[in-house]
Amino acid sequence: MRRVGETAITWFGHACVEVVTPGGKTILFDPWFGNPRSPRAPDAVDRCDVMLVTHGHSDHLGNAVQIASRTRPAWPAIHELSLWLARTYAGKDSVIGMNKGGTVTAAGLKVTMTAADHSAGDWNAGGETTLYLGEPAGFVVELEDGTRLYHAGDTAAFGDMRLIAELHRPDLAMLPIGGHYTMDPAGAALAVELLNVRHVMPIHYGTFPLLAGTPGQLREALDARGLGKVTVQDPAPGATIHF
Repeated sequence: MRRVGETAITWFGHACVEVVTPGGKTILFDPWFGNPRSPRAPDAVDRCDVMLVTHGHSDHLGNAVQIASRTRPAWPAIHELSLWLARTYAGKDSVIGMNKGGTVTAAGLKVTMTAADHSAGDWNAGGETTLYLGEPAGFVVELEDGTRLYHAGDTAAFGDMRLIAELHRPDLAMLPIGGHYTMDPAGAALAVELLNVRHVMPIHYGTFPLLAGTPGQLREALDARGLGKVTVQDPAPGATIHF
C-alpha cells in the first residue's frame, strides 16, 4: 500500500506503467492493459490524471482512448497525435499538443517530451498507407516532491541521452530491454551510463518470445560496465515498487 508522500510505480507488463505520485495523482504511461502479461483488464482502470503515450504503435497507444474517455485526464501528446485525437476523442479539450524539447504542466506536474529512436507508423485498416501519429518520444515527469521519472518508450540507445541527463537529471529510468524492436540489455546498460541514473526499471520484455532480454541480463551488462551499484527495479506484472 502506498504511504502518503511516497511514489508508487506499478508495471503491468510490456511498456504499461502506472505511477501514483506523492500528491495522489495517477499517471499512465503507454496503457496497453490488454497485453498478455497484464493482471488488470482495461475496463478495470478507473483513475488517470495524466495520460502519456510515447508513440502510435498499437502496443503503446493500447487502451488509451478507452481509458481516457472514462477518466478524462490531461493528455500531453506529440503534435500529430493531438491532431488525430481532436477528430477521434470526445475529451479533446484536455489534450495538450506539444513536441520534443517542450515542457507543459499537466494536473500540476511538469511533463517534458524527449527524443526517442524508433518508428511510429501502424496498421491503418482501409487506408492507402500506415496510420502516422507523430514521431516516437519519451517523457520526463517531475513529481510534487521533485523526483523525476523518465519513461523512454521504445528506443535504441542514443548519444543524446547524455543531454537528457544534463537537462533533466532523472532519478529513475524506465527502459526497454527486450531487443528485436528496441535495445537489448546491453544497450539498456549503455543507456543507464549515458543517463547517469541510480535506478532503472526494465520494460518491454517478456511479452512475446521475440522480446527475449531479461532483468538478469541487464544486471550482468551493468556489472560489465562497472555499474553494479545501480538498482534494477524489476517488479512482476501487477507488482508495485515504492520510490
